[in-house]
Amino acid sequence: MDHFQYRDGVLHAEDIPLPRIAEEIGTPVYVYSRATLERHAQVFRDALKDVPKKHIAFAIKCNPNLGVLRVLARQGYGADVVSGGELERAIAAGMAAEDIVFSGVGKTRAELALGLDRGIGQFNIEHEAEGVALAQIALAKEMTARAVLRVNPDVDAGTHAKISTGKAENKFGVGIDVAPEIFGRLAGLPGLQMRGIALHIGSQLTSLDPLEAAFERAGRLVADLRAAGHSITHVDLGGGLGVPYRPDDDPPSPAEYGAMVARVTKDWDVTLLFEPGRVIAGNTGVLLTEVLWVKPGATNPFVIVDAAMNDLARPALYDAYHDFVAVKPTGDKMTASIVGPVCETGDTFARDRLVDAVEAGDLAVFRTAGAYGATMASTYNSRSLVPEVLVDGDRYIVVADRIAAGTIMAAERVPDWID
Repeated sequence: MDHFQYRDGVLHAEDIPLPRIAEEIGTPVYVYSRATLERHAQVFRDALKDVPKKHIAFAIKCNPNLGVLRVLARQGYGADVVSGGELERAIAAGMAAEDIVFSGVGKTRAELALGLDRGIGQFNIEHEAEGVALAQIALAKEMTARAVLRVNPDVDAGTHAKISTGKAENKFGVGIDVAPEIFGRLAGLPGLQMRGIALHIGSQLTSLDPLEAAFERAGRLVADLRAAGHSITHVDLGGGLGVPYRPDDDPPSPAEYGAMVARVTKDWDVTLLFEPGRVIAGNTGVLLTEVLWVKPGATNPFVIVDAAMNDLARPALYDAYHDFVAVKPTGDKMTASIVGPVCETGDTFARDRLVDAVEAGDLAVFRTAGAYGATMASTYNSRSLVPEVLVDGDRYIVVADRIAAGTIMAAERVPDWID
């Protein structure tokens, strides 16, 4: 359920009609609903009611906007970060340092030092050399780094190949078969407090079966590590729960996920960490766009909108589906391809799809754009960087400005030695 609903034939974000935002801010523009964000945060938390010890860290990579993060901080969420920049964003948004988990396969030594200096709660170590470096940095600072070892359970998440992270051939974590030996060596290093393990097998999972298989393997590893004399107090189960992009999608609900987790982990006696992202933010946002032209095609027309692949990259990257609906639908339908103005055939949002009939000048939205939308935007074709708006009831505010091409050029230099 979200708070983007039609009232008197006009799509609203909570109590704000979307044409008002288009008129006052311009298009394309991302529009987020605070009420939806808060509802999803509460639904996910309630789903874990039978998990006695837990910590929820929002995966900042899916939507790092400071306004969005501040809302989640007020909901008691911590942060899962994968870069020094995300770490600083989390703290700037009001998330407590001890509630921050630092993931990511390529942390630099400077980022490891930053995490220590900021006093973050946990490092998720991706490989042994990283753990050794973290121990050395912590020892030099006369500090102790709280850490877990990320393991790769070799489970196929059944998701898109580019967002699968739990198979043996993926770059993430250490093989679960060699994890006990690596954990043992790291646990013996001064400067490290090795307190558990982490895993994350992929994003946009539409079945609980791969997750359950991965968690069962993790449970056996916890038992083996304890049998070897290690104290295991924390297990990070990652995120990845899918959301419905298509009207007929039916992914597992947070409640179903929570029940599975409670059942599988009931004897672990650990604090479980969760890193939800898309399931919290996905339906929180839409990308509002204007139809520029309706161009005849060989078979079906092209609806050319002012949003492009630089604003919403998921369709070009993953052939991802986003529902396209008119802001003021007439009830008529048309079969068309929805495309943007970028000079690439890949700038296509939908091919020969049955959609609301639209004409030049009409407004439409791409739904479920609150995750991996604005955060992946670029200025390709020297286009402006897309702005973001947060709606709260009958008010809204621009939470990220449109950055124009001229502003971007101002940061560039032409050498004076070029004649």
